[in-house]
Amino acid sequence: MCTFTILLGGDLIRTPRLDRQVEGSRVIAADAGIGHARMLGLVPELWVGDFDSVPANLPDDLAAVPRRTFPTEKDQTDGELAIAAALERGATSLVLAGAFGGKRADHAFLHLALALRLAEAGATVLLSSGAQEGVPLLHGKAGFDYADGTLFSVLGFSDLSGLTVTGAKWPLDRVKVAFGSSLTISNEVKGRLEIMLGHGRALLLAHPYPLPES
Repeated sequence: MCTFTILLGGDLIRTPRLDRQVEGSRVIAADAGIGHARMLGLVPELWVGDFDSVPANLPDDLAAVPRRTFPTEKDQTDGELAIAAALERGATSLVLAGAFGGKRADHAFLHLALALRLAEAGATVLLSSGAQEGVPLLHGKAGFDYADGTLFSVLGFSDLSGLTVTGAKWPLDRVKVAFGSSLTISNEVKGRLEIMLGHGRALLLAHPYPLPES
């Protein structure tokens, strides 16, 4: 498996779990995502984008990262271009770090939808802010290593059927969930979390490192 970490421009905190997830991976930064590299102790092999959001005062090793420059007016976001570059270089597993939050809600939504598309094409995909994680749910069963009490939701991107959730405070057994339903929002891990999906498109969103209330 060839894992690439894609540094995106959304929110990101450093946690021991995120360190383990990116350890040993190859790294590509998308425009402003280069700003996360110093915090994570990473030096990307490539920096992709139109460079309209370059952080100020980058250290020399990050400023010297090879660039692939695109025009501001283009048909793909910097993040999608960075992911495409990783796939060109043989990526089979992707950690999208900084996939949530940030200034652009449309970009954050795109990352969720793009993760589903990539997973359906055969890639392993994890979206992370350090505090939150997203994992596409494909047909069949998947298991997760979250601690008891971890808050999680199943986000449906279509009608869902045959959805079974075990190892949770509120288990489900082969239920149908209408697109847009809040039935699968705000559950909690209780034991070993396993999710089976019969039909539909969905994404698990978990909170392994919840941020303190403001």
